[in-house]
Amino acid sequence: MHEMRLGCELPGVMALAYLGDARHSLYVRRKLVSRGIYKSGDLNAASLSYVTAEAQAKMMRKIEPELLEDEREVYRRAANSTHLNKPKHRSVADYRAATGFEAVIGMLEWIGDNERLEHLLSIASAEIDKEQENENDTEN
Repeated sequence: MHEMRLGCELPGVMALAYLGDARHSLYVRRKLVSRGIYKSGDLNAASLSYVTAEAQAKMMRKIEPELLEDEREVYRRAANSTHLNKPKHRSVADYRAATGFEAVIGMLEWIGDNERLEHLLSIASAEIDKEQENENDTEN
């Protein structure tokens, strides 16, 4: 456990990654439903652009320059964790970056910094949002 911003004690980085995975998934689900996607198959297909290890690693690269010191520390500890499973069909680097991304999101959820959380998720997902909008434009 590690003390961070606001002086609160944090769970371990793998617990933060678990929480961050759920919080990121909720963010993506809200975003897709707010776009008017209502069929479960369409929702699941669209969510894959955001929730894979590869996508999360890409998002991490987008927000990394924005990270505060405590967020960098959580990212580093999660990405370097020896408790990571070996990924199937994914690069180890992407899997580690995705785990770090989830841990940062989990930390912000845990400490209740919703403004910072929304800010980073918005930056992280902006490129994928544009790609999906372009796909929708070409389909219509």
